[in-house]
Amino acid sequence: MAHSPAAVIVLAAGAGTRMKSATPKVLHEMCGRSLLGHAIHAARGLNPEHVSVVVRHQRDRVAAHALEVDGGLIIADQDEIKGTGRAVWCGLEALPADLEGPIVVMAGDTPLLNTETLAGLVDNLGENAVTVLTTNVPDATGYGRILRDESGAICGVVEHADASDAQREIREINTSTYAFDAAFLRENLGKLGAANAQGEMYLTDIVELASASGAGVGDLVLEDSWLVEGCNDLAQLATLRGEMNRRIVHDWMVSGVSVIDPATTYIDVDVEIEHDCKILPGTALHGHTRLASGAIVGPGELTDTTVEEGAVASHVVATGAHVPAGSTLPPYSIATR
Repeated sequence: MAHSPAAVIVLAAGAGTRMKSATPKVLHEMCGRSLLGHAIHAARGLNPEHVSVVVRHQRDRVAAHALEVDGGLIIADQDEIKGTGRAVWCGLEALPADLEGPIVVMAGDTPLLNTETLAGLVDNLGENAVTVLTTNVPDATGYGRILRDESGAICGVVEHADASDAQREIREINTSTYAFDAAFLRENLGKLGAANAQGEMYLTDIVELASASGAGVGDLVLEDSWLVEGCNDLAQLATLRGEMNRRIVHDWMVSGVSVIDPATTYIDVDVEIEHDCKILPGTALHGHTRLASGAIVGPGELTDTTVEEGAVASHVVATGAHVPAGSTLPPYSIATR
């Protein structure tokens, strides 16, 4: 990573009505963290000076959770004016007025988006006013389309609702993830209007302003579109959870952990596993569970549990338990502190 950004602004103000849930969308959990928790974790990995989380829907609940995840966050309130452009304006207003350098803007509902990708976006900013993270998808319905000029440079983004038939054929999409020069962003956010199909202040209009003014628009095109897949309903949440779990389990297997049946094994992001452990089919490892070398676990469910070297915990449900080295828990045990 060439350098850390001055700030990251995480957009978490939306109502998420398609979730059809009393729980705010960004607070739904997958693999041991909320969607917002995954975003904050990726943002903090950049080591920015500031992280601002923009909230509105169920404001107090979302803000309290964000601060529980990271007490050093800045909470910014979006006002009644709609749109991502306004949300970023509110996030920027909560930051120091003299802030200089790159500012990353990201959504709070793309849980697979990682620090490495965000770092590449910052590194690609260079002398440009903005760098846009894009990807290509087979079906771009509903997404903003990337517009490029004759030289191949990005010259704008058109939202699906505003796109022509020809523009809707474009498969390169905007991922709502950007790196901006702070001064350019501050100067141009106030120029945004709401003359569009949604009646909202589009952040994407900043991209067109940067292109038209010659300030420069860079890009980072992702091959792995899963990294920027958003979550709009509980079906998508389940799909994303399955993909994240598949990657987690795969990474543990290639690091020396024997997973007998990856399809029935579930491992949260904060679980720690040493080499030569064996995980039997039908196992779920949650929270801050830790398996020492040579441990054998499953089937069962372990939450915030430590299984020491060579211990066996089969057909066990354990929460906050400690399984001593070399011991074997009796099958069908329910173990707690």
